[in-house]
Amino acid sequence: MLVLSAANVSEGRGQPVVAAIVTATCACPAVRLLDVHSDPDHNRSVISVAGPPAAMGDALFALIQGAALRIDMGRHEGQHPRIGAADVVPFTPLQGSTLAQCRDLARGLCARVGRELQLPVYLYGAAARGPEARQLADIRRGGYEGLRIAIGGDEQRRPDCGPSKMGRAGAVAIGAREALIAWNVWLDSADVDVAGRIARRIRASDGGLPALQALGMRVAGRAQVSMNLTDYRRTGLAAVMDALRREAGREGISLYGSELVGLIPRAALDAAAGCDLQLLKSPEEQVLERRLEETGLVRSDRLQ
Repeated sequence: MLVLSAANVSEGRGQPVVAAIVTATCACPAVRLLDVHSDPDHNRSVISVAGPPAAMGDALFALIQGAALRIDMGRHEGQHPRIGAADVVPFTPLQGSTLAQCRDLARGLCARVGRELQLPVYLYGAAARGPEARQLADIRRGGYEGLRIAIGGDEQRRPDCGPSKMGRAGAVAIGAREALIAWNVWLDSADVDVAGRIARRIRASDGGLPALQALGMRVAGRAQVSMNLTDYRRTGLAAVMDALRREAGREGISLYGSELVGLIPRAALDAAAGCDLQLLKSPEEQVLERRLEETGLVRSDRLQ
């Protein structure tokens, strides 16, 4: 029985800090490091680890603690929305585990982080509580700076666990969800307003493609559409690429290239066979099933 987490920490420039957080996380027995993706413009790293459920709870507690000790959000700057040092910590079911088990792990970690680390924690996705479950975008509205002001006075923005106040490490969003694909596509333009318009036209929240989140930003001197495909079976890579090319054409520009952030299920790549995703490097090293096999967590004849 295995659980995956693609945890996001708010450090993408200081590699010794990222390395120390990874070391603390993987000190837990049976947990394996699958991938680390750091981006200096986003100033963010995605640390992908997997292991048995009980071990993953301890490992992600160590990750949150390590990030809180080393990252000062009062000095943090980056393109990506964020609320804390350990910004987002999801649990995703893999072989033999279920979303319900991931929900329980997320809620248990929420209580432990709030109690032992005295950090405000918000539950999202399948782990969220209440009839009006919080969405991650709503939790991060206004970023660290906005939440620091709102957390003590706005009843709707009080955390699920921990204190209703923010220190240097900020807050943590802990959730349970199915596999997500993070994908960044650069435009052949430096105009971030164009990226913003394209993002609004294609994302689900503004009537675009279902199960697609998108933001426009400037990264490495180019405009970028940064996206999450929250259900690649409903909206796959090829459909998103078609929409991006169409909308870029409306703006009179073309696409420059793209990158995957973290790992991707093999089925998602296979479904996009024949579509030029304009990836700037081969995705083979980022295939989830391949990394599970290479780290010894799963035998090739037992991959699902």
